[in-house]
Amino acid sequence: MAISIFPFIIVQIPKIFKLHSGHRLTVLLGLIVAALLVLAYCLYQVFQPWIQRRRLEYARLKHVMSGLLRHAQMHVFGRLLDEDGTPNVPVIEKLFHKIDLDNDGKLERGELQAFIIGIKFEDVDLDSSLAVDQIMADFDRSHNHTIEKREFVDGILRWLEEAKHSVATSGAYSKKFLQDFHTRTREEHNLLLDKDDEDGEAIENPTWTCFKAISLLLLGTAMAAAFADPLVDAVHNFSNATSIPSFFISFIAMPLATNSSEAVSAIIFASRKKQRTLSLTFSEVYGAVTMNNTLCLAVFLALVYVRDLTWDFSAEVLVIFLVCTIMGLFTSFRTNFPLWTCFVAYLLYPLSLIIVYVLDFKFGWS
Repeated sequence: MAISIFPFIIVQIPKIFKLHSGHRLTVLLGLIVAALLVLAYCLYQVFQPWIQRRRLEYARLKHVMSGLLRHAQMHVFGRLLDEDGTPNVPVIEKLFHKIDLDNDGKLERGELQAFIIGIKFEDVDLDSSLAVDQIMADFDRSHNHTIEKREFVDGILRWLEEAKHSVATSGAYSKKFLQDFHTRTREEHNLLLDKDDEDGEAIENPTWTCFKAISLLLLGTAMAAAFADPLVDAVHNFSNATSIPSFFISFIAMPLATNSSEAVSAIIFASRKKQRTLSLTFSEVYGAVTMNNTLCLAVFLALVYVRDLTWDFSAEVLVIFLVCTIMGLFTSFRTNFPLWTCFVAYLLYPLSLIIVYVLDFKFGWS
């Protein structure tokens, strides 16, 4: 969503640097970038299932990692981490020798699988063969299909470092540290697994589904093109007939009307009060803003370029930049949102109206 503001910035370059030429070129560049962003966003949606599977595979590896570390902490003599967070290499070597049943100084697939089965991941239905494949891929840096002691120690050290980054501590690493890490990875794994189950519904006829989706998109685009000009005339005539300021129609009434469908569907998703549906609420909002900033802007810039129109929207671009940047940064560093955060978002709306009104009608920005 934050990246989608780049076309606006490109088109605004002549105004920012007060250039007397290059306006048409920047409009063309903004159009190209906006079109490329639309394509990139669509491709991201197409490859989202593959991305989700990769995330699930990594979550499974993390769960194997946390379970193995917790088991080692509980059943191997000594702690894997000292209180200051320093790894205890001798204890890691004891763990290696415990897994190495034939004492040949290297771990084969059968030994790893026997150890993983012995851990008994009772909270997750784990495929031990898949878990072994993931450990071998992560630890076997020499690619000789076995894990030597040095590779095992290095791998466990990497896992411990990741555990330290995943679980916040006050500086001291207690015996519960690895248990907390295991609990967190289990929750992440279950969350992704539930989402994968919900998203993984089989499509009986994918070809027909794609054809239908493309047809509806083309139909919607044609309807928008057909009714756009009459809509503008109707709004303009309505403003003149009722003496309602065009500012109110353009920046309050029309945005509320055109974005009502996204708002209603987002509220419906949120009203179910489940983590999955709440995520869909955010996806609905992010997706709507992204498409407005890319697809709608691309169409608009195409008209500006083809008809050689003047770009005079500095105040509006400033507002779009501020809102998308503030909300983009704000939501990029949070995964849950207390009640007070909604007031920050709500205040941006009247603040945006004030900025546009003052800059356009008081300072004469263009």
